[in-house]
Amino acid sequence: MTRTVQQLFDLTGKTALVTGGSRGLGLQLAHALGEAGAKIMLSSRKAADLELATAELQAAGIDARWIAADCAQEADVRRLADETLERMGDIDILVNNAGASWGAPAEDHPLEAWDKVMNLNVRGYFILSQQVAKRSMIARKRGSIINVASIAGLGGNQQGMNTIAYNTSKAAVINFTRTLAGEWGKYGIRVNAICPGFFPSKMTAGLLKTLGEENLKAHAPLGRLGDDEDLKGLCALFASDAGKHITGQYLAVDGGVSALVGG
Repeated sequence: MTRTVQQLFDLTGKTALVTGGSRGLGLQLAHALGEAGAKIMLSSRKAADLELATAELQAAGIDARWIAADCAQEADVRRLADETLERMGDIDILVNNAGASWGAPAEDHPLEAWDKVMNLNVRGYFILSQQVAKRSMIARKRGSIINVASIAGLGGNQQGMNTIAYNTSKAAVINFTRTLAGEWGKYGIRVNAICPGFFPSKMTAGLLKTLGEENLKAHAPLGRLGDDEDLKGLCALFASDAGKHITGQYLAVDGGVSALVGG
């Protein structure tokens, strides 16, 4: 029998692991999955932030727990996979969101900063995806991996920003997504990417001050910045059976900025 839209988006009985989930976009994605019925395991580096975020989710009626881990460190990533599987059972949805940025002109960009961004934004995604797939998704022939990229991965610097490592890492995430989808489709694992535009957050606070909120709004065809609801619908689509025939795709959620020539 053909299911209703509500049934297709229902994540009841599913378990999701969300990295970088203690605030900002990660917490928004965790809300989306939890509101659709999934149990949530949050992860980020700081226990105090995770306690607050988990309490927020629980207050909204969501079954949420947390594990502190640094996804730039291989040992921590492996421990995160171990503990999530031990405490929650199989992982149905993995959201790779933990990320870092660094602003500097290319000619002066520190090598250690380049490595920091790449290790977290790309290497961490690979290690955790590999662990979750091999230990939970492949044998069961199902799973959804959602990688958070950025419109910075679709082109060069935006609005005069000098973020070569970040841009390069997010372009890598997009092709990582497409390649993994091609390899793991035979296992019933779907892999897709969300490419946010400018959302106010702790990471973007400095840019918001430098570039100006009104300037950024004016640059977007919709005339606004992203808010705390704008990623929810796409996340739920990619995670649920509503998107069961979608894999290897990336979609910008940016108010139309990436649709502009040279956007």
